[in-house]
Amino acid sequence: MKSVPNILSVFRICLVPIFAMAYFLQPGDIKYFALIVFITAGVSDFFDGYFARKYNAQSSLGKVLDPLGDKLMTFTVLICLAVTMPVLIWAVLVFFVKEALMGIGGLVIHKMVHIELPPANIFGKISTFVFFVACATLILFQQVIPEYVVNIIIAGAIALTLFAFATYIKLYAKTMKTRPKKENGDK
Repeated sequence: MKSVPNILSVFRICLVPIFAMAYFLQPGDIKYFALIVFITAGVSDFFDGYFARKYNAQSSLGKVLDPLGDKLMTFTVLICLAVTMPVLIWAVLVFFVKEALMGIGGLVIHKMVHIELPPANIFGKISTFVFFVACATLILFQQVIPEYVVNIIIAGAIALTLFAFATYIKLYAKTMKTRPKKENGDK
């Protein structure tokens, strides 16, 4: 049972190209198969976390695979949506910059101060869920939603994501201030 979360994360990563193919190859305006793939990825993400917590199956590999699967799928969905709704190009750029800052910042903090990065907090989970619902809504109803509503939906989801990002920065700063100093005087 300990390997199930990692298997689900790898499964979610494998769904990324399937989503893109389903999105662009499905005839018609409504992307039902792409939506099913996206929902499957979201459900696998939920069960990945559930099994990891319930069976104490967290692993170093899982700490990389789980967010990697989430970010790859979200980024792919945003790119696909932006191809069919160019009004969303700004969202792809904002999401990419935010994720790059989080990734680089997390690596720097981990390498410099040798601390474990904190797990997702409630704000991160809420923003992920809202982003998921926003993307699913746009996949399903992109042909009937006016551009200004598309912008409002994605802007709201990204605002929540940026708020969650700010809470992580605050947590990192607090962790760095409270961590014990090494005996030999190294910082």
